[in-house]
Amino acid sequence: MSEQFILAIDQGTTSSRAILFDRQGHIHGTAQQEFRQIFPHAGWVEHDANEIWSSQLAVAQQVLRDHHLTAKDIAAIGITNQRETTVLWDKKSGEPVANAIVWQDRRTATLCDALRADGKGPLVQEKTGLIIDGYFSGTKLSWLLDNVTGARERAERGELAFGTVDAWLIYKLSGEYVTDTSNASRTMLFNIHTLNWDDELLSLLNIPRAILPKVVPSSGIAAHTRSEFFGAPIPIAGIAGDQQAATYGQACYHSGMVKSTYGTGCFILMNTGRAVTSKNNLLTTVGWTTGHSTPHHTDYMLEGGVFMGGATIQWLRDGLGIIKQSADVEALASNVKDSDGVTFVPAFSGLGAPHWDAYARGTLLGLTRGTTAGHIARAALEGIAFQTADVVSAMQKDATLPLKELRVDGGAASNNLLMQFQADIMGVPVVRPQVTETTALGAAYLAGLGVGYWNSQEEIAAQWKVERRFEPSMAADERSSRLEVWNRAIDRSKTWA
Repeated sequence: MSEQFILAIDQGTTSSRAILFDRQGHIHGTAQQEFRQIFPHAGWVEHDANEIWSSQLAVAQQVLRDHHLTAKDIAAIGITNQRETTVLWDKKSGEPVANAIVWQDRRTATLCDALRADGKGPLVQEKTGLIIDGYFSGTKLSWLLDNVTGARERAERGELAFGTVDAWLIYKLSGEYVTDTSNASRTMLFNIHTLNWDDELLSLLNIPRAILPKVVPSSGIAAHTRSEFFGAPIPIAGIAGDQQAATYGQACYHSGMVKSTYGTGCFILMNTGRAVTSKNNLLTTVGWTTGHSTPHHTDYMLEGGVFMGGATIQWLRDGLGIIKQSADVEALASNVKDSDGVTFVPAFSGLGAPHWDAYARGTLLGLTRGTTAGHIARAALEGIAFQTADVVSAMQKDATLPLKELRVDGGAASNNLLMQFQADIMGVPVVRPQVTETTALGAAYLAGLGVGYWNSQEEIAAQWKVERRFEPSMAADERSSRLEVWNRAIDRSKTWA
């Protein structure tokens, strides 16, 4: 029998991708297609859910065609997706009733303010592990029901279906109406302790239970594709939100293991095993539920997000014009031996975890006549690392778990200067894997585990290979003095507005 592959569907914020993985976890083929970003008003971000579907189906079919594969060559499909983006559709026709509201959308900020003012914050955190914020799906769904003509009445009659992007794609591919625990845990409607939709939370946001998908494990056969799409049914056996999938792809299967994804922003997740309530402004979230054991096993995470990661480098390129392309920043920053006292807090759109200050602003401190573009570039890279270190420090306080190393992925993880400073300022090794497509890889692993393509997490973990390890070399007294200066700079950025 010819070798089978796992097909990972990686549905992101700006593009849909399909990646084939072999039994060794290596990439066999890939296809990608971008789709429209829709901005109806300031702070509003939408996608056409049909464009998400058509682009995703097209790349999945293309990658099979390009490699002369058929359904029988695919052992399973794993799906990972942009999280929190909210789709509402007609159950009978399968047509969306409005554009999808994207995770970045801020239209429900005033509803969230009202919920916080009403003292609902502790209830929401206790049940969901989340803070009340328009980032999550619940208030977006509430807005759709109240603002799309006839939607609430139709929802009450059970005619409509709500889902995050994973549920939408599975519905279109198979006709099944399911989501997994990792995506459900990002809706603000799901009790992460009982692993069920929560009546008190549904009542709080006036959401009828009839429009919610069934919640299934992240690993295990959840549906089969319709024959018309790939010529024969293929099991869909892995589902996880993008950051949880990346954590799975990084083989962070034990308590205390941490990964950081350096994208436009930075997402840092720590496997805590059990659910840990944060006292340091982090989110508690479901990492994944694996269905191959009985009873099902759920791993929980602490999560912190940094708004400005790679976006800080884009600002050096587009705002300041001191580099021509993002990749140039490492060479520019390497022209100087240190930042010469320059500290850069890139709080252009406020500060994320663990500070959560929407009114903080970007701050560049310590300038002298001797300051050059190289010093600013170096301070910008250090600012990304300092923010990540702040989140990891908060995680260690919450979880009381020692940190052995930080596993990294994402575009900016290829920057050796940044990775070395990250190791120095945290005092632990930073480890970059050979396969950096960890989000799609995580979805593939969950799917392969769900059909026995791989037999265990131990087998998968053994495939994880180091490309480069960055050992800390900064003296402890220098580290503490640099962190002290950084904390003073953070305070200045907070008092700015």
